[in-house]
Amino acid sequence: MALRINDIAPDFTAETSNGPISFHEWVGNSYAIIFSHPRDFTPVCTTEFGAVAQLAQEWEQRGTKVLGVSVDSAEDHRKWKRDIEAFSGSPANFAIVDDTSLQVAKLYDMLPADAYLPDGRTAADSATVRTVYIIGPDKKIRLMMTYPMSVGRNFAEILRALDAVQATDGVPIATPADWVPGQDVIAALSLTDEQAEAKFGKVDRKLPYLRYVAQPARG
Repeated sequence: MALRINDIAPDFTAETSNGPISFHEWVGNSYAIIFSHPRDFTPVCTTEFGAVAQLAQEWEQRGTKVLGVSVDSAEDHRKWKRDIEAFSGSPANFAIVDDTSLQVAKLYDMLPADAYLPDGRTAADSATVRTVYIIGPDKKIRLMMTYPMSVGRNFAEILRALDAVQATDGVPIATPADWVPGQDVIAALSLTDEQAEAKFGKVDRKLPYLRYVAQPARG
């Protein structure tokens, strides 16, 4: 069955470039992002993991752990990290899952459950292993993105999406199109105008169902 928003993220144990992990235990009380890639030592993936490395401080500030997944071995991951670091100029300290068995790819619907990929598979064979999952501290999936082989991910957008997920988590608000932190947000329809004003202050009523309020501070 396909994964959906608010499903519990499948748990797994795996070897990684930083040693073995049990996924739910590894997430702990943090947010987590899974970045999957079809193959080590490939050009687009190297630029993407370089971007993840460069954003290390941003992930830390947001209480978010990042986990790479690739269908190669942990030993290959450790070798590939040298290229990532040389290209990006930043240490690649995050773990990368050894998914040679396709366990994680199948658990997270990155490939058909009955996929068969022969030894010597290429990046094209595992092309659908190219997704992003944002997962909350409660281990529920908050957001999913899937990209084609030819399109490198925009990590500014992934960071913005993470900010939006965290801003709206447990708060009766939503973020409008192109929102960035600090801009006004939308009061949930579950609130009356009076309730929205009592909770958030001034309400800018654009339409009966579209009401802007200042982004509330996180407690």
